[in-house]
Amino acid sequence: MAKRGKKYLKALELVDKSKRYTVEEAVDLLKKIAETTKRGFDETVEIAFNLNVDPRYADQMVRGSVVLPHGLGKPIKVLVLAEGEYQKMAEEAGADYVGGEDLINRILKEEWLDFDVVIAAPEIMSKVAKLGRILGPRGLMPNPKTGTVTSNIKQAVEDAKRGRVEFKVDKAGNLHMPVGKISFDKDKLVENIYTAIDAVVKARPSGAKGNYIRNVTLSTTMGPGVKLDVNSILRKIQELAA
Repeated sequence: MAKRGKKYLKALELVDKSKRYTVEEAVDLLKKIAETTKRGFDETVEIAFNLNVDPRYADQMVRGSVVLPHGLGKPIKVLVLAEGEYQKMAEEAGADYVGGEDLINRILKEEWLDFDVVIAAPEIMSKVAKLGRILGPRGLMPNPKTGTVTSNIKQAVEDAKRGRVEFKVDKAGNLHMPVGKISFDKDKLVENIYTAIDAVVKARPSGAKGNYIRNVTLSTTMGPGVKLDVNSILRKIQELAA
């Protein structure tokens, strides 16, 4: 087991391992930890779920995307692969890179990856498919299930720029995603977190049985995990939806 640094151990002392925190309490604690440890950079706040699913079965796969209301706190570089009129739409929507076979070939030959999100028009997907071995392992391959293969290029680019996050459960039933920066105002972080949780709840697959969400944990980039009270979260989401 890797040896923990002094700052991590100092942060760990602030966390009550026997407690399950509300989202609001957890955000307060993460901010206190960040202030105590002073890492010297704006840490990302991450949420992790342990789900009661077995993604080996198609009816238990959890995958989707969510637009966080307050973004991720960093500029997002968007690549659009398209042809014809779609390219003009992408440029007008503010995409950073727009092209067709020229950019596909650049990625293939140079393994060029200076972008955070890839959006593709349906008509070009037969050509984009050859990028699977490069983009797939990095979670960048366009997919209609996450809204990155679409005819509505304008909306997709705008959503990506605003902070759309894609999520997918791993083989062990765990799912991770960023929800903002520790420098965000508390209210903005809380809203982003509830939005992310709501998206995962709504993505519950038909094959999931019993308690879908086993555990939820919040943490900063270099900090310890803070476990959340799942029942209080689900009640809060129901209140917000009412």
